[in-house]
Amino acid sequence: MQLAPLPATIDRRNWGDALDLDRTGFFFRQHACDRKTVWKINLSPPLDRHVILCGMKLPIVHHPAYDVTTIPDDHRFPMRKFARLARQLVASDFADRLAWHEPEAAPVAAVERAHDPAYVADILRQRLDDKAARRIGFPITPAVANRSLLSTGGTMLAGRLALEHGAAANTAGGSHHAARGHGAGFCVFNDVAIAALDLLEANTVARVLVFDCDVHQGDGTAQIFAADPRVFTCSIHCEANWPLEKPPSDLDVGLPKDADDAAYLDVLLPALALSIDRARPDIVFYNAGVDPHASDRLGKLALTDDGLRARDLHLAQTCRRLGIPLTAVIGGGYGEDRDAVAARHLILFEAMAKTFT
Repeated sequence: MQLAPLPATIDRRNWGDALDLDRTGFFFRQHACDRKTVWKINLSPPLDRHVILCGMKLPIVHHPAYDVTTIPDDHRFPMRKFARLARQLVASDFADRLAWHEPEAAPVAAVERAHDPAYVADILRQRLDDKAARRIGFPITPAVANRSLLSTGGTMLAGRLALEHGAAANTAGGSHHAARGHGAGFCVFNDVAIAALDLLEANTVARVLVFDCDVHQGDGTAQIFAADPRVFTCSIHCEANWPLEKPPSDLDVGLPKDADDAAYLDVLLPALALSIDRARPDIVFYNAGVDPHASDRLGKLALTDDGLRARDLHLAQTCRRLGIPLTAVIGGGYGEDRDAVAARHLILFEAMAKTFT
């Protein structure tokens, strides 16, 4: 099959040349006609720089302080979901395939690689002005500042564990709206950006793929890595959802409202293939937000549990097959029933345990 040449960087300005929108959602038109062709062309030969261990226990990173008890139960941000997810993991039928790790707070110097030192200092000293705090969505207390460092440390630890074992997951993380000089949308520090830069600056890896499936575009991550060729950013999101201004990732796919499982998966497979082909990554950071779910309070898409499961399995199985270490964070997920939200996040861990253990 003859393909049109791919541009070196694909962003929202020329993405329309590669995709058409029909009744079922987006599909590749110019670059490939079907998912088999995408796999054959973009992912052959397979990457062989890493060996994924078999029979391991899946490393899980968690800290009790991920749940800031001073944030009330009825807050729009479902803070209780982190503790409830941990309890559901312990009670799951794959609990014996998990290895638990507790992170330390991220070093300030590591945080400052991704964020303006003045902003970091304002968070840690709780001197953010009211407007900036409202942009984040909750007051910056000592407990919130500590949680932000711990969840970032959790993603950093998960990245190192993934390089050692092939895969790892943080029970928090995915704060992709935090940009270099400010936080937003319940995101204080951009943990994935910080973890990626930590590995890059240590020369532990040379190339990183950030694959973001949260329903909201990863604007902070796109801004932080806009001029960094070592990191390829892909965001699959609802185009009609927040943020209104979407700085271009290397690859942005904006789905229409109410896109279902089939439309979503039709996007996911070629987008992942293209991202891996362009990034040639030494590690993948995967934001597995569950807010594309039909029941999500802030989502505007229509995925089911089965759709989320197919998405997460595809990410895990692709990384396993290609020998690319996978670091997963849970991203967004919103709703009044915190147990139901946690159960949707549980799908990621089940998929990873099934794939890697």
